[in-house]
This record gives sequence, C-alpha cells and structure tokens, in this order.
Amino acid sequence: MRLYSLSVLYKGDPKVHLLKAAYDVSTFNFFQRSSVQEFMTFTSQLIAERSPLGSRASVKEQEYLCHVYVRNDGLAGVVIADNEYPQRVCFTLLDKVLDEFSRQVSKVDWISGSPATIGYSALDGYLSKYQVQTPGT
Repeated sequence: MRLYSLSVLYKGDPKVHLLKAAYDVSTFNFFQRSSVQEFMTFTSQLIAERSPLGSRASVKEQEYLCHVYVRNDGLAGVVIADNEYPQRVCFTLLDKVLDEFSRQVSKVDWISGSPATIGYSALDGYLSKYQVQTPGT
C-alpha cells in the first residue's frame, strides 16, 4: 500500500491551479520519475477541475486510485495512491491537510499562488507519515 502524491489546489474561475504538492516516486525507475510526476500533477488538476464544489470522489486512473476533496471555498486536495490504500484514510488525510493549509495560508494567496510562492511545507511530512510500510520494503 503506497501513497504517491498529495496535492493542494485552488479551483477558481475559470480553471484549477496547483498551490503545493508532494510526491513519492522512489519506487519508479529513475528515468520514469519526472514523467510519472508530471502525470500525477496533470491528473490531480484534471480531477479537481471536474469535481463540483463541496464534493468527494475516488477515481481510478490506470493502476492508481485518485481521491479528491473539493471544499465549498474552492480549496481542493488530491491524493494518488495504489488500489489497496484505504479510501477512508485518504479522506481523513485530505481533511487534515486542507484544514491546516487554510489556517496557515491566507485565502488571498490561493488565487494567484503557485508551488514556488506558497509557504506551506507540511505535505512531504504527511506523505511520509501516512506511507504504509509493508514487510520487506
């Protein structure tokens, strides 16, 4: 059971943009890592864009399960995990991250923010903390 990506996005008019993201691509071949990360960024944006405000959903994309939560204020979170990772845990993580993010980052910054300008560094820690270690890894 693995988590591959944890993203915070803003669903504004007319499109969704990435505010902050963390990735764990260590299980992929070195030469595949950047394209896998690009795929996860693109997929996260697409799923958040297609989800209505105030909704939660789980979408299967290739061999991954993408869990999205779009709050009524437009803040959205996406977790990309393997098929075995528990859905309930993903949504608990998204709740926690979005609540914390909205307390630490001003709503004014959501509209024009980007991963380079948003000062929120907890995603890597959450990605690592919620990683389920299986015997032999």
